[in-house]
Amino acid sequence: MPIRMAALVGGLLVIGAGLALGAADAPPGRPHYTAKGELEFPKDYRRWVYLSSGYNMSYVAGAMPGMSQFDNTFAEPAAYDAFLETGTWPDKTVLVLEPRQGEQKGSINKAGHFQTDRLGLEVHVKDVNRFPGGWAFFFFQGDREGPGQLLPTSQPCYACHAAHAAVDTTFVQFYPTLKPIAAAKGTFSASYLADEAAAKSTP
Repeated sequence: MPIRMAALVGGLLVIGAGLALGAADAPPGRPHYTAKGELEFPKDYRRWVYLSSGYNMSYVAGAMPGMSQFDNTFAEPAAYDAFLETGTWPDKTVLVLEPRQGEQKGSINKAGHFQTDRLGLEVHVKDVNRFPGGWAFFFFQGDREGPGQLLPTSQPCYACHAAHAAVDTTFVQFYPTLKPIAAAKGTFSASYLADEAAAKSTP
């Protein structure tokens, strides 16, 4: 084979291999599913954009008395950047809620609480061609790294998010860096605005 032809064929093979690799390796932050429809563990989520932490939060009065728990929320970077531009979430968004045990006694701590063990993982995924309503919740048990189980739409989290979320079924009202973006873009849901009005009118 002539040298030029060999170089051309070699170059095409390299390009083809690169395209195949790119097709197989979707962006790392995007959702990846098993053949059974389970969600693969987002191993790099701790490198994503940190949104906020809630402490002992509950949406039901009197729930889980005596608990001590932090909930850390992370957004996949490309989805976060899109939110900054539009005030809402693009398709294939992945949000991670990482609950961790809160402790008081340890080392030199004399007051307050600090985080310890992970208590599972909850992942909120936007995939409009895959899930009714566009969003789904997955749960990872304990400190295992997957795969995550798809929660059925009969679970109360779906109805709660649909009825009270500030933006696109997500609780942006509790993310202090994103709430002003949504306000500026005018993307708050009518149900959230109604909740806010009711809360402010309560003595």
